[in-house]
Amino acid sequence: MRDINIEHRSRLGRGEKLAMIVTKKIGTMGFFVIMIIWTFSWIGWNTFTPEKFHFDPYPAFVLWLFISNMFQLFFLPLIMVGQNLLGRHAELRAEADFEINKRAEEKVEEIFVILKKLEKDIKQ
Repeated sequence: MRDINIEHRSRLGRGEKLAMIVTKKIGTMGFFVIMIIWTFSWIGWNTFTPEKFHFDPYPAFVLWLFISNMFQLFFLPLIMVGQNLLGRHAELRAEADFEINKRAEEKVEEIFVILKKLEKDIKQ
């Protein structure tokens, strides 16, 4: 019997491994909370602190928008690649499950034939 997880990991290149790591880390609630805290801290700092401490003035927050867009430009393609890889992994698992189910069905049919034969022998 083959191990789909090992088989899938062995096929991944360096870039694909990076995409998987990014997809797994960024696709968590922890990362979402970090981004929310970062955003509110940034906006709060540049809105409510004394004006001499503002480094990205209200209301435009141009630097915040630039950094946020850079995150999107770099991470979204990696996430898409990671999702494609996860989809391939799911397909491999589905194929393996089908093979196992097919073998199990064959074994059940063999057992059924044996039981029928035993039933027939018992009745004689």
